[in-house]
Amino acid sequence: MYRIGIDLGGINIAVGLVTEDCQLVVKKSVPTLSKGRKATDVAKLMCETALSLIKDADLTEDDIISIGIGIPGAVDKQNGKVIRVANLRLDGFDLASFIKKYTKIPIILDNDANCAALAEAVAGAGKGRKLALTVTLGTGIGGGMVFNRRVYSGFNFAAGEVGHMVTHVGGRKCGCGRRGCFERYASATAIIHDAKVAVRKHPESKILELSGGDIQKISGRKVFQARDLGDEVAAAVVDNYIKELGEGLINLINIAAPEVLILGGGISNQGEKLLKPLRKYVYDRCYGTNLIPMTEITCATLGNDAGIIGAALLHN
Repeated sequence: MYRIGIDLGGINIAVGLVTEDCQLVVKKSVPTLSKGRKATDVAKLMCETALSLIKDADLTEDDIISIGIGIPGAVDKQNGKVIRVANLRLDGFDLASFIKKYTKIPIILDNDANCAALAEAVAGAGKGRKLALTVTLGTGIGGGMVFNRRVYSGFNFAAGEVGHMVTHVGGRKCGCGRRGCFERYASATAIIHDAKVAVRKHPESKILELSGGDIQKISGRKVFQARDLGDEVAAAVVDNYIKELGEGLINLINIAAPEVLILGGGISNQGEKLLKPLRKYVYDRCYGTNLIPMTEITCATLGNDAGIIGAALLHN
């Protein structure tokens, strides 16, 4: 038996066939073409792509346990409805009921960050652990908590918005409307912002050189590269970033005490260059340091496939 996982994005819809032991057998991607497209069109495209994948694999609907869909926004998992999506016209749409017109396969929805967290907890860096917390460092900061192979969503399905805990009262304005949110200081966007501020003061920095002299081409990766080349400006930016990230992770560990905390997103590609100083900062400051076992801090392992695999692993 197999499961289908769908990772719905603003640009592409990625669909995959996943075995019961969490192996991604085959996948395909189609453009979402979301601009001006109706909710029913997007839903029909997801369904058609999933059914064609089943047919191409010489399977029937009877071979599929469920279709899980990762939505980039808030969902009502219990009723299969989309609550709010920023970049797709799906707000309030009864997605599960619509797709059930075309297939008898059970449909399950969840937030896409929760899907990625579920995949990492069950089949990736958190495999074998009861409680895993994933923090994704991207444009913002996403999160997901998985306990015994189930995503914890809270009573209102909105749990896991770790990027919007305040770490600086009265700090930088956040897109959520508050000030000082964690993601304004520890996301990929944040380190790029801080690097630009630093480069304006120190244009001799290798950060600008590695970016081709164009401040708009600065990336988190280039900041770390400059740091590795001995650039003091970059080193200061990275050190501050690790402090900001570390403080947020300390809060999460002190609250939830997960067995493993998994970092995803582009910044996590730095691997041990990020993890080594980050672990030291966190472990030196967590509650109970040197007295109780510490949460393992590691990086995600499933890459872009996490959303598909996690969606496939969803169950009611």
